[in-house]
Amino acid sequence: MADTNRKRNLLQVHEDTLTVPKVIQEELLIDLRHLITDTRSAVAVTINAGLTLLYWRIGERIHREILGKERAGYGEQIVHALSAQLRLEFGEGFGKRNLFNMIRFAEVFPDEYVVRSLVPTLSWTHIRLIMYIDDPLKRDFYAEMSRIERWSTRTLQQKIDSMLFERTALSKKPDLLAQQELSALRTEDRMTPDLVFFRSLYS
Repeated sequence: MADTNRKRNLLQVHEDTLTVPKVIQEELLIDLRHLITDTRSAVAVTINAGLTLLYWRIGERIHREILGKERAGYGEQIVHALSAQLRLEFGEGFGKRNLFNMIRFAEVFPDEYVVRSLVPTLSWTHIRLIMYIDDPLKRDFYAEMSRIERWSTRTLQQKIDSMLFERTALSKKPDLLAQQELSALRTEDRMTPDLVFFRSLYS
């Protein structure tokens, strides 16, 4: 009986399909495919941004608890204890190594406004590549250029490995002036002549 109904339904679909002009079917299918794929992409970006912001907030909260209450002496024990509990409840993504990554994220990007400007474009993998760069100016450079140029994580790693920052005019400027240029890029998406020149050479 079930097979009979299924065949009847398939036959009905086939008959219904035949009554619709082929051109309309194809155009409609193309539109629907675009709607589905575009929405999937948008949802993935939203989820990625939300998770990365969550990781920053977790790191900031732990960092504030440990340093703000002068508990740095046994901070590692706190992180291990938290990790054990969070892993039981939420899975491997909250292991102690990742918690330390979250803390580092909050340490090197303490301003939530800056984090919010980055997370719609940069994945957690981007962040992990950038946040262990010791030089704050270099770190900000790679973060902002990744955001503006929409570098993949592979491209970002290649730029870091090739010491791209060291080859730019920006790296030769006083730190304060260079930081002002990067701040303008972050807040206004405005590139200075040196950054425009860099972009033409290395993009």
